[in-house]
Amino acid sequence: MAFDIGMVIQAYSQGYFLMAGEDGEDLGWYSSRQRTLIPLDDRFRYPKSLRRVLNQGRFEVRINSAFGQVVEGCSDREETWISEELKGLYFELNRAGWAHSFETWQGDRLAGGILGIAIGGVFIGESMFFRIPEGSKAAMVMLVEHLRQARFEIFDAQMMNPHLERFGAYIVNAEEYEKLLGRAIALPRSFV
Repeated sequence: MAFDIGMVIQAYSQGYFLMAGEDGEDLGWYSSRQRTLIPLDDRFRYPKSLRRVLNQGRFEVRINSAFGQVVEGCSDREETWISEELKGLYFELNRAGWAHSFETWQGDRLAGGILGIAIGGVFIGESMFFRIPEGSKAAMVMLVEHLRQARFEIFDAQMMNPHLERFGAYIVNAEEYEKLLGRAIALPRSFV
């Protein structure tokens, strides 16, 4: 199936997201009756041990400097919903200025990263990974700070898991999500 970039952004703007099917192929559109959001206000939290790591300045942030490595890192799992077709689409979205990698580095080593799509005042996190312990957790904290500074209103993590719950992630129903999304998409914000 061929995907037009404009159509993809329009669908994401309406609350849909892309995933490969259980066979690892058959890329299709999905939506959910509930969405997981990462708070961009004082509800965001993280462990004290991570605070110490961040205070030590172990990680440096870069944006889009290793987009391909982040896509590969996010898809390099036993079970993944990121097919070869979806990888290609992420590269097209990156070239068009929609998809981004938010990376943590230790010297010249990529420590971890978050792959996402930014539309207006919304950042839709597609996936994350780490190669160095605490690399993806540090990326999460630093990304929230980045989104706050850029005045984004929504950090959409799509689906809840125990890892996200530790950061204060919360669930909204589809109706509430659509209201929040409609308002935030219209904001003139820049991720980079």
